[in-house]
Amino acid sequence: MAVEVVMPKLGMAMKEGIISSWNKRVGDKVTKGEPIASINSEKIEMAVEAPSDGVLLDIKVEEEEGVPPGTVICYIGEPNEQIVQKKEKETKRLSLSSSKEEVAATVAIEERPIKKNRLKISPVAKKIALASGLDIDTIQGSAPGGRITKADVEKELKKQGEKEDENREEARGEQTKIPLAGMRKVIAERMQSSLLNSAQLTITMKADVTNLVKLREEAKQSFEKRGEEKLSLNDFIVRATVLALGKHREMNSSYDEDGIIYHEGVHVGIAVAIKDGLLVPVVRNAEKLSLVETATTIRKLSSSVRRGEMDGIEMTGSTFTVTNLGTYGVEFFTPILNPPETGILGVGAIEQVPMYKGAELQKCSMLPLSLTFDHRVVDGAPAAEFLQTIRGYLEDPIAILL
Repeated sequence: MAVEVVMPKLGMAMKEGIISSWNKRVGDKVTKGEPIASINSEKIEMAVEAPSDGVLLDIKVEEEEGVPPGTVICYIGEPNEQIVQKKEKETKRLSLSSSKEEVAATVAIEERPIKKNRLKISPVAKKIALASGLDIDTIQGSAPGGRITKADVEKELKKQGEKEDENREEARGEQTKIPLAGMRKVIAERMQSSLLNSAQLTITMKADVTNLVKLREEAKQSFEKRGEEKLSLNDFIVRATVLALGKHREMNSSYDEDGIIYHEGVHVGIAVAIKDGLLVPVVRNAEKLSLVETATTIRKLSSSVRRGEMDGIEMTGSTFTVTNLGTYGVEFFTPILNPPETGILGVGAIEQVPMYKGAELQKCSMLPLSLTFDHRVVDGAPAAEFLQTIRGYLEDPIAILL
């Protein structure tokens, strides 16, 4: 039959004992005389020992809970044994019969009482306080005798957190809050959705555009003689990207729940910064345009967007995006995908660096390229090959013109 373990009486004036901590859990084996729990009253702490061998069948009083002496705190018995509650009279009789042993234990314990200036804190509360860096000497205990409980520590942590928040607010001083609305709200929602709903990875590479810079200068002079607008470096980059997309169809695709959609036409989105945000007009069927036609289309779209003349401008349906931060002095960065596209190319600022070409040291123009792609659609190796193809066109610019 299961054995009842009761809260002992730690002194004649004791009205309540508190379970500081359980050393065993339900289902654990116990040995007679083994400490199974720690208890305390106002001035005394002691360990409760198992009265017999067996298994801890049930715990009736949880940690931090206080109960009167004689209250059953747990049961010990054989594995899977059913607990039979004793009748009230029998329980009282057993409590009285064991009172001599309890008193004897009390006398032995009271010979070594806790010093009055000793801080009383439950093991759980102490563990939390130490882990949080709290000074337990400053915590006011709410349990009998000023004992600090878990709830007291949590209350103090909350209080300190609120105080830190107040200090931060004071340090910030006066603030102005502008509601998130309009274009800024749309951009925020789309960018967050992009990161949450795709597996984005960014790889980087540098392209030696020394020959491209020279070619552009030569083309510039030719265009000026004919009275036409000059080609920008970005025009060449967009054209090189379009040609590379024609060779790597997996990059000109979109992720769908039912599969991957490969697009026949190359519709390039051109990120254009405006005063209140960012817009991405689309150059449709860019694979059918020449370098000059691509440049002319980009210039018209960008100018219209910046002037706010967006009627008839296509802002959706892009299959790949190019964003250029080179004019801001940025090198490598991590562009965020424009859903549902598979890739976006980030272009940085050209840097003049000395490089050996053969045995000769030359000044070269290096262009940083950052490719973000959706890893659900494309693996790292194919994405790197795509970026290599773009680099190949930029380093051999005559191929862009052919």
